[in-house]
Amino acid sequence: MMKTKAVRLYGKNDLRLEEFELPAITDGEILAHIISDSLCMSSYKATVQGEEHARVPSDVAENPVIIGHEFCGEIVQVGAKWSDKFKPGQKFAIQPALNYKGSLDAPGYSFRYIGGDATYVVIPEEVMLMDCLLPYAGDAFFYGSLAEPMSCIVGGYHANYHVRQGEYVHEMGIKHGGNAAILAGVGPMGLGAINYALAGELRPSLLVVTDIDTARLERAASIFSPEYAAKQGVKLVYVNTAESGDAVAHLMSLTDGRGYDDVFVYAPVQPVVEQGDAILAKGGCMNFFAGPTKPEFSAMFNFYRVHYAGTHIVGTSGGNTADMIESLHMMEKKELFPEVMITHVGGLDCVPETTKSLPKIPGGKKLIYTNISMPLTALADFAALGENDPVFARLAEIVKANNGLWSAEAEKYLLANAKAI
Repeated sequence: MMKTKAVRLYGKNDLRLEEFELPAITDGEILAHIISDSLCMSSYKATVQGEEHARVPSDVAENPVIIGHEFCGEIVQVGAKWSDKFKPGQKFAIQPALNYKGSLDAPGYSFRYIGGDATYVVIPEEVMLMDCLLPYAGDAFFYGSLAEPMSCIVGGYHANYHVRQGEYVHEMGIKHGGNAAILAGVGPMGLGAINYALAGELRPSLLVVTDIDTARLERAASIFSPEYAAKQGVKLVYVNTAESGDAVAHLMSLTDGRGYDDVFVYAPVQPVVEQGDAILAKGGCMNFFAGPTKPEFSAMFNFYRVHYAGTHIVGTSGGNTADMIESLHMMEKKELFPEVMITHVGGLDCVPETTKSLPKIPGGKKLIYTNISMPLTALADFAALGENDPVFARLAEIVKANNGLWSAEAEKYLLANAKAI
């Protein structure tokens, strides 16, 4: 028998960090050691809604579930049924959207013995049956944790489509060599979207990224500079739409009036959605990526142009297994840099309060190392904390040397020096 420490959901806003025994694995199961988990707003929604959430079991009060679905770890023990495919010591990530027999059940929402916010878990047979246990060979665990949110971004790019006039064939993906815009695009997911636009097989010739926060735009430009983008064959322009007067006119001027073949909307804000519609080129596709919290959210869309210019809209809320495999492979080849999303790091003991407070915490991704005890801490605060703590002092040096970003070196140092949970 193996003991685990895990954060379990018992009902609405009822998260508890507990230690308990895992059952011995069957021939169809796998025992795994979780190292990292990235907290997601979806976990906040499941926590707030409890048993009313579509993926959370109705008997969660009696049979609590482990939360967290963006995780990476190492295989410890393999059941006989899977011994030819998986080996102890292998690193892995999981695609949580199993779709097993049409069910919404997913690790991090629905299972008693598997979720990202735990030290050890039992991976149930359906994960392997659906090919959702994904081997990973990168040099840091946090990349594997961020493969799931990165796959959502990748899925958005693959979901866009274009139709040649007079034909009825959807050409999937963004228009290679076209004009693309990412609106409200310098948050954590927006940064990932910029990265993929510059690294994907299909790349725009012009990429315009907007926001209304100068500091966030400047940070994005320091990470993905126009000079770096030019080396990838893309002209990259950052625009503060709050300072550009007539924002639509300004954005259109950057395309000489032609408009944008692909527009991604990364904030559920009505004026931003309508701005995206207004700048679409003939046959342009707008992807509404940002998930609204209010079911009644709506915005105006120009149906005259839908009819005469063939503009259209898609919406994506996640990636599939192929998207996640693509993300993992691109990370292994150092083509994607998901560390740009991370702004905070913490240990397993900070998960309950952090998860319940996610909408109120500024910044990007909150990365959890599940085997350590550590308050949620912003990377920007490492230097100040380092005045009285040598571990934070060294982490501050490592982060500074990496352009203010988390890194494999930072992960290794933290895991070797942090207090165990």
